[in-house]
Amino acid sequence: MDKYPAVALFLACLFSSVPVEAAEFEWKTAAAESQGMSSAKLQALERRLIERNTKAFLVIRNDRIVHEWYGAGHGRRSRHYTASMAKALVGGVSLAVAISDGLISVDDPVSKHVPQWKSDPLKSQITVRHLGSHTSGIQDAWVSEESARGVNQGDFSGWEGAFWQWRGGGKTPPNDAFTLSREAAPVLFKPGTDYHYSNPGIAMLTYAVTASLKGTASSDVRLLLRDRVMRPIGVPDGEWSCGYGKTEEVDRLPLVASWGGGSYSANATARVARLMLRGGDWEGRQLIGEDAVKATISDAGTPLNGGMGWWTNAEGDFGKAPRDAFSGQGAGHQVVFVVPSLNLIAVRNGGPLDSTVEYRAALRQFLFDPLVNAMTDAPAMTSRPDLPYPRSPLIRELRWAPVDSIRRQAEGGDNWPITWADDGDLYTAYGDGWGFEPKIDQKLSLGLARVEGSPEDFQGVNVRSTTGEFIGQGANGKKASGLLMVDGVLYMLVRNAGNAQLGWSGDHGEHWEWSDWKFTESFGAPTLLNFGKNYAGARDGFVYLYSHDASSAYEPADHMVMARVPKDQMKDRAAYEFFKQLDNRGGPIWTKNVEERGSVFSHPGMCYRSGISYNAGLKRYLWCQIHPDTLAERGPRFQGGFGIYEAPEPWGPWRTVFYTREWDVGPGETSSFPPKWMSGDGKTMHLVFSGDDHFSVRKADVIVEEDQD
Repeated sequence: MDKYPAVALFLACLFSSVPVEAAEFEWKTAAAESQGMSSAKLQALERRLIERNTKAFLVIRNDRIVHEWYGAGHGRRSRHYTASMAKALVGGVSLAVAISDGLISVDDPVSKHVPQWKSDPLKSQITVRHLGSHTSGIQDAWVSEESARGVNQGDFSGWEGAFWQWRGGGKTPPNDAFTLSREAAPVLFKPGTDYHYSNPGIAMLTYAVTASLKGTASSDVRLLLRDRVMRPIGVPDGEWSCGYGKTEEVDRLPLVASWGGGSYSANATARVARLMLRGGDWEGRQLIGEDAVKATISDAGTPLNGGMGWWTNAEGDFGKAPRDAFSGQGAGHQVVFVVPSLNLIAVRNGGPLDSTVEYRAALRQFLFDPLVNAMTDAPAMTSRPDLPYPRSPLIRELRWAPVDSIRRQAEGGDNWPITWADDGDLYTAYGDGWGFEPKIDQKLSLGLARVEGSPEDFQGVNVRSTTGEFIGQGANGKKASGLLMVDGVLYMLVRNAGNAQLGWSGDHGEHWEWSDWKFTESFGAPTLLNFGKNYAGARDGFVYLYSHDASSAYEPADHMVMARVPKDQMKDRAAYEFFKQLDNRGGPIWTKNVEERGSVFSHPGMCYRSGISYNAGLKRYLWCQIHPDTLAERGPRFQGGFGIYEAPEPWGPWRTVFYTREWDVGPGETSSFPPKWMSGDGKTMHLVFSGDDHFSVRKADVIVEEDQD
C-alpha cells in the first residue's frame, strides 16, 4: 500500500468522487418454516424479549424477514440510539471503506496518520489494528469507581469528565473528546499485549481514518458513509445519523464520533449487516472490497475477540452460534447479530436485557442461543460452533455400514485419489507405502495402482512407472492429490512439488509427462472433480479443481479455492481460470489472475485436504473434507473428523450432509466417493479413505427427505 501512495490517493479520489446510485433491493417476508426456522420458537423469543425492555426485534434469514416486532412508537424504519454499536456501524464500516480505497491499513502505525504520536515511546507503537480491537492500551474515559458512587459520566473528574461533556457541546478544543484522546489519555500497557476497552481508542481510530481521507471527495466519515454506503444500499438519510449530530474540527480535520452517538433504524442496521455479510457486495456492486470487509469483521489476532469495531466469535463467546458469527454491540444491549454460514441477521434495540447478568452472558442467554435454537434446518449440528454450513435440505442422513464391514487393503499406504478410467477400472495413487499385495520392494512417496471389481470384492494391482513414481517420506516426497481420466488421458495433480504440478499419461499410468509450470501460489493440495467413466456425464467442457487456500499441503486454511480449465487445454497454464466470487444471480465470476481468487467454501482454520465427485442419481456434488485437527500422533488416519458437503453446482451453495469431529474410525488424510461405486439412484455409495493407513472402503446409505418414515 505504501509503495505507490500517490496512485492510491488518486484512485481513491476518483472512485469516491463518483456518486454511487442505490441498487434496488427490498426485504421480502416469508414464513419462518420456509427458511429453516421455527415460528413458535421465534414467537416465544419475542415474548421473552418484550419482558426484557425490548423495543425492536428483527430476524432475517436468506434475505427474507421471518420475524419482526416493534413496541409502541417504533417500527422497522424508526431510528433508535446505537450506543457503542456505532463502533461497528460507523467506526468499523468507515474504516473498511478507507481500507478498500487503499488509504489506510490495519497494520499502519497510527503515527502515520497522527504525527503527534511519532515521538511518543508507547503511542508510536500503536497500530490501527490495536485501536479497532481495544488492545492499544489507551485508557478508557469511563471511571468505574466514580460511576459506582452514582457520579454521572459528564461529572467524572479529570479529562474523563471533559471527554463525555463534549457530546453536549460543553467542551471545545483543546478540551474536545478527540484532542483529549490524543493527548490526555495515557497508555496503560505495551500496545497489542493486553485488552482494555477504550472509547478514546475508537475516537483515535476515526481520527486516523479521517486523516487518511484528506484530498478525497468525502472529507469526513459521515459523508463517506452517506455517499459510499448508506445511500447505495438504499437507506434514506432520515433513517440514520452518527457522531452525536456534530462535527469537531481539530487540526483542520472534520472529526465525527464513532464510539457512540449513532441513531439507526432496524432497517438501516440490517442493511449494513447484509452488506458486511456479503463481503461488501450489494446486488452485484462491490461497494467495499471483500478483503477490506474481512479485515474489519474477522478476529484481529489480538487479545480477546475483537475485530475492527465489531466483535467476533473466534473464541466461541457467542454461545451456540457458529464461529463465523460477528456482532455490533452497545450499552442497553443494542445489538446486530450476523451469522454468514446461516445467512442470518438479527437486530435488537431497547433497554438492558438483564442488568443483574454480565453483559455478554445476557446476550448469549437471551438472544444468541435462542436464535440458534430456533433453527430447524440444521437441528443437532447448527448449535455446534464449528459447523460451517446448514444441514442439507435434500440429504437427511448418511447411514454408515458397521465398522467391521470396512474392507481394507494396501496396508501402510495413504492418500488414494481415485478416478474411473475408460477401461472400466478405477485408477488410484498412494503415498508413503508399498502398494497392494504383492507389495513392491521399495517404499514410494507416490505409487500408482489399478482397482478392479466391485466395492464388496475388489482387487488392487500395482502399476509400475519409471516416470510416475517418486520417493521421499512425508513433505520431502511428491504425492498425488488429484486424479482424473478425460478422453483416455490420465491426469494427476501432484503436491509437495513447490506447490503443485500436473502430469499426464496416455497409457493408463505406465509413462508420464510433466508440465513445465506449477501452481506456486495457493493450491497446495489440489484435487480434481470426478464425474462418470472417462469423464462421461460431465457438467460441461471444463475440468474443475479445488484446494485449501494454502501453498503447503500441511497447513490448514480458512477457505477453499477453485479453478477451471477447458478439458482439452489442461496442459496449458494460461487456460486456467480461478473462481473469484458469485454474481448477484449466484453464478460464478472467474479471473485469469490467481491473486484475485476468492473463497468457494469457508471454514476458518479447518480447510485442509479433500476429494470431490458428482452423484448423478441425486444430481449433487459431494465434497469430502478432512479436518486437520487430530489427537493421534500419526494424524487423522487413526483419529479425527471430517465433513461431507453437497451442492447443486460445483461452486455451491454448500450444505452439510455429514459432520463429525471424531468419526468411529480414523477418516484418513483424504477421502472421496468414486462415481463408479454409486448406485443408479445415488442412494448407495462407497467412501474410499486412507483410514488406518490402508486403502479403505466403507458403504454409506443415503437417506433423502422423501424417504422419511
